[in-house]
Amino acid sequence: MARKRKGRDISGWLVVDKPAGLTSTAVVNKVRWAMDAKKAGHAGTLDPEATGVLAVALGEATKTVPYITDALKAYVFTVTLGAATNTDDAEGEVIKTSDARPGDAEIKEALHQFVGDIMQVPPQFSAVKIDGERAYKRARDGEEMELAARPLFVESLVMLDRPDVDHVTLEMVCGKGGYVRSIARDLGEALGCFGHVRELRRVWSGPFEAEKGLSLEQIDEMAKTPDLDAYLLPLEVGLDDLPELRCTPEGAVRLGNGNPGMVFASDVEYGDEAWASFEGRPVAVGIYKSGELHPSRVFNLPD
Repeated sequence: MARKRKGRDISGWLVVDKPAGLTSTAVVNKVRWAMDAKKAGHAGTLDPEATGVLAVALGEATKTVPYITDALKAYVFTVTLGAATNTDDAEGEVIKTSDARPGDAEIKEALHQFVGDIMQVPPQFSAVKIDGERAYKRARDGEEMELAARPLFVESLVMLDRPDVDHVTLEMVCGKGGYVRSIARDLGEALGCFGHVRELRRVWSGPFEAEKGLSLEQIDEMAKTPDLDAYLLPLEVGLDDLPELRCTPEGAVRLGNGNPGMVFASDVEYGDEAWASFEGRPVAVGIYKSGELHPSRVFNLPD
């Protein structure tokens, strides 16, 4: 018999402003403990030294994680010019240097090639799998790998500041699967001066904003109290990019059992993905077809 998982049946989103020096998994474990939740996960890994928004899904909200992972995200980061590292950030060993320092106009011009649908090679130290093994594990053993380029959509990449001749601060808005460290590396190569990320902060991810996130100190202070529960956002926040449909009482029952259910449609078309609610509660996500929602994910929320 499987062991019953301990904790509360609590569902929703808690937004954390992650500090530097912790893995995303460590933050999720802290939130799960503080909320005394049975189940938790996050929507998009941040590197240990990165800061900013880490949206933690609890309970049934974990079923909406893919929609936040697919959403646009914004990063503000500072690139150190004149040096490349083996990790593409300040934690690694310097492997190339240059005395060249591009001007502001040259940097702004170079940014254009990283906007739109681009192909990006992940860093050697990344979680990409090579023959079933994480790339960073092989990189730690000194192995150099030929990682395949991956598609990335970059909505915008702009220069915010030039603190000094050795550094430039940028803001990037992009889709899923992007590596800011790769942008810094490739920008340095394009400018002929090399580069790596010195600081990185994710300022927003889909509907979640870092400035509205809780610090770990705040979470510790309010752990396992109603005060922390008050910061829990509803599950449906994770479905912000999908249209909402209202379902009939009979439709709600059918959808709850994993079957197509009748919904009241307005501006959705046949084949559109949407989510259905009944009396203000999310019921399911699915595909709209001829007056019914065909569910792909069903939410089993406690009364």
